[in-house]
Amino acid sequence: MAIQHRLETYVVERRPHFEDLLGQMVEVPSISMDPSKANDMRRMADMAAQVLANMGAESRIVETGGYPIVSGGWTAGAQYPTVTIYNHLDVQPAQEPEWQREPFAFKCEDGIYHGRGATDDKGPALSALFGARFAIDQGLPINIRFLWELEEEIGSPHFAVGLKKPAEVPCPDSVVVSDTIWIAKGQPAMPYGLRGLIGARLSLRTGSKDAHSGVTGGAARNPLAELMEVAQACVDAKTGEVKIPGFYKDVVKPTKEEIKSFLKSGFHVKRFKEAYGLQSLRTNDPAEVMRRIWAAPTFEIHGLSGGYHGPGIKTVVPSHGELKITMRLVPDQTPAKIFALFKKYVSKLNPSVKVDPENMLHPFKGSFEGPYVECVKRAAKAAFGKEPAFIREGGSIGAMVTMQKAWKVPILFLGLSLPEHGYHAPNEYFDWGQASGGMKAFAHYFSELAKMGKR
Repeated sequence: MAIQHRLETYVVERRPHFEDLLGQMVEVPSISMDPSKANDMRRMADMAAQVLANMGAESRIVETGGYPIVSGGWTAGAQYPTVTIYNHLDVQPAQEPEWQREPFAFKCEDGIYHGRGATDDKGPALSALFGARFAIDQGLPINIRFLWELEEEIGSPHFAVGLKKPAEVPCPDSVVVSDTIWIAKGQPAMPYGLRGLIGARLSLRTGSKDAHSGVTGGAARNPLAELMEVAQACVDAKTGEVKIPGFYKDVVKPTKEEIKSFLKSGFHVKRFKEAYGLQSLRTNDPAEVMRRIWAAPTFEIHGLSGGYHGPGIKTVVPSHGELKITMRLVPDQTPAKIFALFKKYVSKLNPSVKVDPENMLHPFKGSFEGPYVECVKRAAKAAFGKEPAFIREGGSIGAMVTMQKAWKVPILFLGLSLPEHGYHAPNEYFDWGQASGGMKAFAHYFSELAKMGKR
């Protein structure tokens, strides 16, 4: 009870420090996919390394050939277990017109922290760090490492390079990732699987310049119409069924036990729709919604560009068009195989369409059984009053498969974000309730790991 009281006091006392650091980090526009932000990316790495050092941790910037990794932590002794906490500090662009305030101007309003990156993933990263500092202050026999990436939002293309430097990024006994979303407020969730991802750009040029539709229409090819025809041939817009031949061949369907776990998660369709601003869904059956968003592959269209986008209608036949798409993958689909099927199919549909791949990420599947899982259960319940639901998550984190292959150690999730926090959306925010609970959860988790004894 004395330790619990110290933890409660510690969290309250550290709140101003947490809010100050989060504000500083949010105001760095660390947009990894924007080449013009290269200086900001380096500034983010420097700031992160300094944050670790100021907290009393050893810290270093690990060069990768792309944007660096920030690595650091505390060492109690080689005979004690080592846990690595993974987060990322790069963020999505913030160009949506729905933003109600400047996305990179941090605003704290009575425990609500506004700004791009507040919940994805700078706030959770700091919560874990503050939890670790408390654990170290208690003298726990455990080595705690932090691994902060700066390329997660672009598929972690250079992350594996950093893992090949064991002197700077040592192999741990286990990993905890704090970059996932709960079912709902009051219902923690621990994903044990993530979908993979393929991104691609389909482009078609049919002229050297836009032409007047009154003069050329009917004879001139329309690249936007042809790209839409390709899209329609790839996915049923109403059902979401992917029509690429062989696309579903390697899909491993969720087991009955997994479906039961999904149903026990506390997921509610109405709450899901409200959190993401969805007016209607393709289905309202809870089990089917969960299967679709966590355990089924998808084909999504994200943007169609070309032609005229100003007010009114300009009667031109576009000279070129580009279609941006992604496919989410599940076990045992492999990105290279699916992309090859897709490219072959598009070539058959329309040989003039050029298909350029973007990022490719493998799906990840871990376990929801074992001693480390039990530690997460106890830690979440101690901090939030409720054990986490064991689900899969529909998003993708490329670093997971990379760490799994390189280290072959248990990888678990202890995310802190809520659906309404706005991952990848305008008006993103984080809140003190989740931040303070996260500090407590990680402090308890480190305590649970220490009880497992020496290596």
